[in-house]
Amino acid sequence: MEKKIKSLQLEVEKKIKDLKSISDLNQLKSEYLGRKSVFNNFMKELKDVAKEDKPKIGQMINEAKQSIAKLFDIAKGTIEVKIVEKKLKSETVDVTLPGKSFNQGSKHLISQVIEEVEDIFIGLGYTVKEGPEVESDEYNFEMLNLPKNHPARDMQDSLYISEDRLLRTHTSPVQVRSLLENSKHEPMKIICPGKVYRKDDDDQTHSHQFVQIEALVVDEKASLADLKGTLLFLARKLFGEQREIRLRPSYFPFTEPSVEVDVSCYKCNGVGCSMCKGTGWIEILGAGMVNNNVLESAGYDSNKFQGFALGMGVERIAILKYGIDDIRAFYTNDLRFNKQF
Repeated sequence: MEKKIKSLQLEVEKKIKDLKSISDLNQLKSEYLGRKSVFNNFMKELKDVAKEDKPKIGQMINEAKQSIAKLFDIAKGTIEVKIVEKKLKSETVDVTLPGKSFNQGSKHLISQVIEEVEDIFIGLGYTVKEGPEVESDEYNFEMLNLPKNHPARDMQDSLYISEDRLLRTHTSPVQVRSLLENSKHEPMKIICPGKVYRKDDDDQTHSHQFVQIEALVVDEKASLADLKGTLLFLARKLFGEQREIRLRPSYFPFTEPSVEVDVSCYKCNGVGCSMCKGTGWIEILGAGMVNNNVLESAGYDSNKFQGFALGMGVERIAILKYGIDDIRAFYTNDLRFNKQF
């Protein structure tokens, strides 16, 4: 019996060394240590052993089983380590290879310019105001000194929804609403960004829909000098600190006096080039002192209050600032264009 136990133990130790997988290990373990295994048969044969040898043989069988069980545990750990190492080797990432690229969106150029202008004015103490894009004729025209049949209405070919409602042609109605809301007639500094609509044929320089930003200041001391200082500050922040501006007389029904604002050409520094058509100046926006009729229609005493306003097309600012040659590029959603900004 002793020889059989030792021989079997050596046999198992040899087979364990050749194991390659967990399934083979479990099968071998069941064969030698399971309920119907060889070692269990030894325990059955123990009854035939002489009484005085039973304790010794029984102890030998148990020690052999424990030794073999320990070998199986060690073999299992070794096999598992090899399996993990093999898996890691097969799944190794080559860190020198380029990673996967993900398409990330970004703010549209128009949104970027709007935010840039908003930041400039917010830094000057202005508040951002918004209003409806479908507007009443009263707010869009009449309260801005443009009564019905006024010839200046022809300057803004409008898209009417009904007799008295239309898609707003400028963001000036937001100014009117803000003046009416300010019933205590406290000093006001606001900017009004938003989409506006005109009955235009779309081409390289025109669009039936575009974005406008207007600014309004009303208090008891606002002056043309304040307006000029604001315009110079705005031009330098948008186009460079070396820029200069000039004001040319113009006409807008809701301001008096009214001016067109030019900035010195940032490409040629005012010398003259193709961008500024040889003049050294580029027109950027319109402005003026708020017409007394506008103030009075909103309930202000024009002898006490005065103000100034300015308005710019965001697309025009973007075109000039970034050298874009077609306004339609902003709306065609061509990723090759959008990704440049």
